[in-house]
Amino acid sequence: MRYRIPIILVVFAAFAAAPAAASASEMISRNATHVHLAVNRNNVALLTYQSEGRLHHTLAWGAVNARTPTRGMKQVSFRLDYSGGWGSRRKDVWRGFKNACGPYDGPELSYVVAACKAPDGSYWVVQKWRRLLPPFGLVPTFAQRAVEMHLSHWSGDLPEFVVKVDWVYERYDHLYGWLTYRGKGVYGFKATKYGAALDTWGRNVFVDTYDSRYGRGWKRENGFLTHRGSGAFCYAFYPHGNRPIGKGSEYRATVMGPGVIPILFWQGAAPGPYDAAVDDVANQEQRALFTNAKCRHK
Repeated sequence: MRYRIPIILVVFAAFAAAPAAASASEMISRNATHVHLAVNRNNVALLTYQSEGRLHHTLAWGAVNARTPTRGMKQVSFRLDYSGGWGSRRKDVWRGFKNACGPYDGPELSYVVAACKAPDGSYWVVQKWRRLLPPFGLVPTFAQRAVEMHLSHWSGDLPEFVVKVDWVYERYDHLYGWLTYRGKGVYGFKATKYGAALDTWGRNVFVDTYDSRYGRGWKRENGFLTHRGSGAFCYAFYPHGNRPIGKGSEYRATVMGPGVIPILFWQGAAPGPYDAAVDDVANQEQRALFTNAKCRHK
């Protein structure tokens, strides 16, 4: 469902980017169905949904937008009450909850299951996606197939998430781009050697490939962190061990926005046959973008 909004090789461990440390368009539940979103005049959201065989009423409040990366601080995140109000207010707030959120008229987003516009003009959105699929088209386990449900709340402009395509070594497809918010890069300060963020700032970009040698349809290629400072990223479709090259006819990239900003999405065609003139223009842009030599320009 779509509403109106609009590389040097890194560690190949998309499954390692576990949900723990980094807050984001915040994950509320997994494999939720029959999702309903309501928001009152105090900007308290009520999510009603089915999960694990029962009905849930979850309250969320206290966060909007995001901070730019600042060492020693934490990113904004929701306060959550999974009891529907009893845990935080000693009463069942969900009973008789008065929705004041109107129709959504914001920018286009992917993966949306519910969205609305609050009386103060801010937006609330619920999105669902499979984040933890394994890399290189491998068959996911039950846990890796889980569909995460994320909640976001923001006002003003969304981050800039740009993905472009070219080649490396004149024969391998290559993606590069950047994730910035309010003119500054989105990145973290601490991560595992496998590329999983260990703070509330880091963001992984997840790339899927379409109709590749992994099989028909969309398959997960990999996940990788944005670069410290710039929020830039890059990725090449090189051979990976005994796995076939994941070159596809199309690619898509997904990233959780900083703070409680929504999940952002890009999709585009593969670059096609090598074109030296087009590649030279892309390489010039990358030389300016990747000043720390983390990505190959040719």
